[in-house]
Amino acid sequence: MRDHVDVAIVGAGAAGIAAASTLSGRSLDVVVLEARDRIGGRAWTIYPQNDLPLDAGCGWLHSADENVLARLIEERGVAIDRTPPHWTRQSGNRHFPPEDQRAFQTAYAAFEARMAARADTGLDAPGSDVFDPASPWNPLIDAVSAYYNGAEYDQVSVLDYAAYEDTEVNWRARDGYGAAIAALGRDLAHGPALVLDCPVSAIDHGAAPIRLTTARGVLTARAVIVTVPTPLIAEARIAFTPPLPQKVEAAAGLPLGLADKAFLHLATPDAVPVEGHLFGRTDRTQTGSYHLRPFGRPYVEAYLGGRHARELEHEGAGAMTAFALEELRGLMGSDFTATLSPIAETRWAKDSWALGSYSHALPGHADARAILAAPVDDRLFFAGEATHPRFYSTAHGAWETGVRAAQAVVAAL
Repeated sequence: MRDHVDVAIVGAGAAGIAAASTLSGRSLDVVVLEARDRIGGRAWTIYPQNDLPLDAGCGWLHSADENVLARLIEERGVAIDRTPPHWTRQSGNRHFPPEDQRAFQTAYAAFEARMAARADTGLDAPGSDVFDPASPWNPLIDAVSAYYNGAEYDQVSVLDYAAYEDTEVNWRARDGYGAAIAALGRDLAHGPALVLDCPVSAIDHGAAPIRLTTARGVLTARAVIVTVPTPLIAEARIAFTPPLPQKVEAAAGLPLGLADKAFLHLATPDAVPVEGHLFGRTDRTQTGSYHLRPFGRPYVEAYLGGRHARELEHEGAGAMTAFALEELRGLMGSDFTATLSPIAETRWAKDSWALGSYSHALPGHADARAILAAPVDDRLFFAGEATHPRFYSTAHGAWETGVRAAQAVVAAL
């Protein structure tokens, strides 16, 4: 690894790839330092079988009609599936009759309206404060938050929640969102240098040039773009000198929620509909959301979030699969679950370089995104989904912040 560069980018997730791509072709010497042995970060497509790509991380191009990545990856020849999701439907109405489904959707819409009205006051609060105490649908609403925010509503800032922009248009990359983002990063081999297995442990920005301590030695740079997940900053896994207490506090106010997946192979796929969906239970928050035969492929994707996902991670390998099989047995019967076999599970909270899935602002910390995003002395810049004011928690939000940081570097240098 070289001793000195113009720009060092810490992290090769969507934000880091976007920053590097934006700087490519300019008269700047750039290096990307990635702790993992791969690029993509929390966008990761795995291949348990050659013909079965599975998105272990992000899987949906949210706000797809405005999502910059939809255009970029389609230009690369990546097939986009525009089939709308069926997240709120219950295939076969199993244990969730149509009148109850309508009642739930009405209750959820009323909850969202109360969230918006509370945000209009400018006073922050936990989202759970606006629950209707008399509603029987609060547990399921909270379960949806565990999938959507990675945390239940008592941990979600009303003001931050209201700032999120969602056009409710959701598409998928047919062969994996993670694979598509990795494809956008392949140009790094022909432009800015990429160094894998190279975690950064310290950044000394007290003098010029900035000094970075890495697993492969010391590097100096005129400017640095930091794109790592918020827990790595909040827990001082990267030590800044001089200290940056405002950044640490902001990162702590933007923890990563948790959304995990368990994938189950279907020996008799015709037993369930293509692109079907099931809620495991409607009377508790500790339940799974089950996507049946995505893309018509023979598997079930179990989606688990929030505190419940953390508990299952703590129980160890196989716990998510066992929980999913138990819920599906209650819905579909033991003859059906006998045809299911485990493929893979994710454990994002135990991933050393993520420690979670995507950010949510704690109540009282709605201003933390702007604080974390602010550059330091026009030499130290921050990017990543947690620094986006409107598209946080998404890959395209991360990408936009990487472009923003790179443009700021160009202006500064």
